[in-house]
Amino acid sequence: MDTDAARILQRKVGSVRQMSERAGWLPPWLFKHHNLMHALEDAKTVSRDSLTNLLNHAHFTDGIVLVLLQDTRFEESILVRAHPEPSLGQTLFCRWAEPERFDHGFEHYSVLYLILDDGRSMILLPAELEGMSKEGISIVLPTSGYAVGQRRSRRYSCQGIDAELIQSGFVAKGNLVDFSPRGFRLHVKPQASCSFRWFNQSEPFTVHLNYDGQMVFSGACRHVRSNFSNGDGEVVVCPSQEIFRRFKNKQIRNTRQKLVPSPTLSFMHPLLRRRVFMQVENISSSGFSVREKTEDRMLIPGMMIPELVVTFAGALNIKCSAQVIYQMEEEEGVRCGLAILDMGIQAYSLLTHILTSAIDSNAYISSEVDMDALWEFFFTAGFIYPKKYRLIQSYRDEFRKTYEKLYLENPEIARHFTYQSNGRIYGHISMVRAYERAWMIHHHAAQSMNSKRTGFMVLKQIMHYLNDMHRLPSANMDYVMSYFRPENAFPDRVFGGFARELNNPKGCSTDLFCYLPYTAHSVTTQLPEEWSLEECSPFHMWEFSRVYDHVSGGLLLDGLGLMRGGGDQPGDEHLSQVYEKVGLRRAWQTFSLTYQGALKAILLCNHSDLGFNLSELLNGMTVLVADQEGLPWNVLSTAISILGGRYRTDKVPVLSFPVDYVKERGIPYEKLYQLWILNVQYGNEYLEYMQKKFRISYR
Repeated sequence: MDTDAARILQRKVGSVRQMSERAGWLPPWLFKHHNLMHALEDAKTVSRDSLTNLLNHAHFTDGIVLVLLQDTRFEESILVRAHPEPSLGQTLFCRWAEPERFDHGFEHYSVLYLILDDGRSMILLPAELEGMSKEGISIVLPTSGYAVGQRRSRRYSCQGIDAELIQSGFVAKGNLVDFSPRGFRLHVKPQASCSFRWFNQSEPFTVHLNYDGQMVFSGACRHVRSNFSNGDGEVVVCPSQEIFRRFKNKQIRNTRQKLVPSPTLSFMHPLLRRRVFMQVENISSSGFSVREKTEDRMLIPGMMIPELVVTFAGALNIKCSAQVIYQMEEEEGVRCGLAILDMGIQAYSLLTHILTSAIDSNAYISSEVDMDALWEFFFTAGFIYPKKYRLIQSYRDEFRKTYEKLYLENPEIARHFTYQSNGRIYGHISMVRAYERAWMIHHHAAQSMNSKRTGFMVLKQIMHYLNDMHRLPSANMDYVMSYFRPENAFPDRVFGGFARELNNPKGCSTDLFCYLPYTAHSVTTQLPEEWSLEECSPFHMWEFSRVYDHVSGGLLLDGLGLMRGGGDQPGDEHLSQVYEKVGLRRAWQTFSLTYQGALKAILLCNHSDLGFNLSELLNGMTVLVADQEGLPWNVLSTAISILGGRYRTDKVPVLSFPVDYVKERGIPYEKLYQLWILNVQYGNEYLEYMQKKFRISYR
């Protein structure tokens, strides 16, 4: 078969499709590739029934056919676009798509073929003329047609997709005509300040495709062929990349799993604008792979899918946005990989819970918890010890209400991980979104279960969860933090050990604090003359940052969000509003203590619901001393008393940094806390550390 001629015909058919979109009168296209007809003897035949079905489908979708007519006067052939009417299989009437372009002289024409493009091949139908007028043409359908120019992959027509081609200052804009998995056909026109003469076909360029203002593809492409005239034209391009590295490579990745039954993906194809359904081959919390038939491929590496639904067992739906990142040809077809770009934290928790449970049925992520079993666990595991209970006993009713909201209503600002059997809890750890861009790990407790290290099991769960969560924009996670007692060997090895091994305080840092349960009410609430306590200014915060960088150089100010606008940025929702929506409280304010205008200390007042953190570390004050020599304790104590009136408890937890200030003055303190902060960009290094030190497998 003459495949070159077939390809030319396919290109011409596409050109004819665009006639109606261009201004002015255009004559029908002259057909000069008669050598194509010699290929019919080797072409695949298509039955009349199949032809009828294809034609009726074209009518149903407002599609077109091409009518190849012979001018008996000049022995020339022309192609004319037409819309087929419904057919019962014997005859067919087609209405001219542009009757004004072909409205007289019918007696000089005979019909040769109808040409139908089904996406995979061009189907030629030898036609017997019944009649022709300015409205259309009526023919007798043949007993069979011929499929010529078989494509390896189907080509799909597109509408409403804006296209932009950019190359070193050259910009052309237009629309996407059609696409196949191997490339795009664009109809574009240079911007007023550009010329097609600037377009270097041998150099790479970038193509952007948009639908309704939303980017659906952006990538480097190479030139295949083009045809420019009258200031615009068509260009066929092929994406240069078969693999898109959306995220940084990681040594440790969450396991991809084959689930039974297999989940289903459904999404509105961003270029076709119709719903597509695919079976998932394997899936993890970072993405999934699917397999397509070679001839029916629809996915292109780099293509963005704004909304995709993963359905489990036909019942549970999880929504996300995704991007096609690779395609690999295999014997069974083409395997395509999709990366999850973003999803809500509730959806991410559901997905991770399904995948984790498939590995270990005792692992639970933010599932509904028996509150009686939870409180029993906290006491029997020694997490709520007598001294801690004495501090919270007066507020136990409020504690219960707070925990019912956290564990039964499952708000997006908190996640909990349990290891349990038959409703009994053996291991627990949780985390909360404590600051605008930081999540805090807390409430880690465990007791033995059949010789299993349940403390490590829940720690493994949260590491598995965080491994992909931090990549999701919806998670608002740049930092993970945790408070622990330095004399407790386990958290010191788990958290402090990594900070020491990494030896990079901008990747992971620890800062030591003194803990003082301070009496909220004091007789002295008046600062001495020339001392001032007022809302902290950006300048004072910058001043303290210089002190902190000299003393520690860690992530304290970044983790607490003190050096950035956070939720105050345009379009962002402040964390306090997120908490308020779920009936909880979270707020903080910073104050500067100055003498004659010179900064002496920063006081951060944290507010949350009672019991949100059982040690009330999110419902107390953090004192950051800037000038140890120039800050008398009695002045700082007075400032704490003034701000202590904002709290409803008899004692206000106060964390003081640096510890030297408290120790050198002999101020009694109850205990020490290390504040560990991890920059999530170093998360994979942390997972490698945990795997090496504690043999924690993430499979």
